[in-house]
Amino acid sequence: MATHSPFVRSAFDETSRLSSREQTIEEMYSVPESFLEIEVRNPQTHGFGRKMYTDYEIVCKTNIPAFKLRHSIVRRRYSDFEAFRDILERESTRVNIPPLPGKVFTNRFSDEIIEQRREGLERFLSIVAGHPLLQTGSKVLGAFLQDPSWDKSQWS
Repeated sequence: MATHSPFVRSAFDETSRLSSREQTIEEMYSVPESFLEIEVRNPQTHGFGRKMYTDYEIVCKTNIPAFKLRHSIVRRRYSDFEAFRDILERESTRVNIPPLPGKVFTNRFSDEIIEQRREGLERFLSIVAGHPLLQTGSKVLGAFLQDPSWDKSQWS
C-alpha cells in the first residue's frame, strides 16, 4: 500500500497547476498593455584633438502615459548622461540609481571602447526608464529621453 507524501510532487500535480488555455492570435501578436523599448545606437564622434567627443542616438518607443511621445529619437553625449544621473539622484532619493559605465581616459575613441560604452548606456537607460517610481515621479526622465533640446543647465 503506497502512501502519498505531501512533499513529493508527481508530473500530474505540476501540469494541473498550469493553465491549459492556449493564447489567442490577438494575445500572441498584439501590442502589450504597456511597453517601453530603449535603444542606444549610432555613436558618432565629433571634433578634433581635445575637443573630440562621441554622442549616441537614443530611440524610445513606448505607450506608457508618463511619456509625452510614443516614439522619439534624440542624441546625447556621455557628459549629458552624467548630468542626467546626478539630477535623477537628487530628484529621486528613494530610488537607487544604477551607475553609468566608467570613464575612459585612454583609447576612448576606439570602436571597441565606444561599443562597450554604448551597451552600458543602453543598460543604464533600460533600468532607469523601466523603474515605475521614476516613470511616474521623475520630471527629468521623459525630458532626457524625448526632448531634442534637453539642456542640463535647465535642471541645475
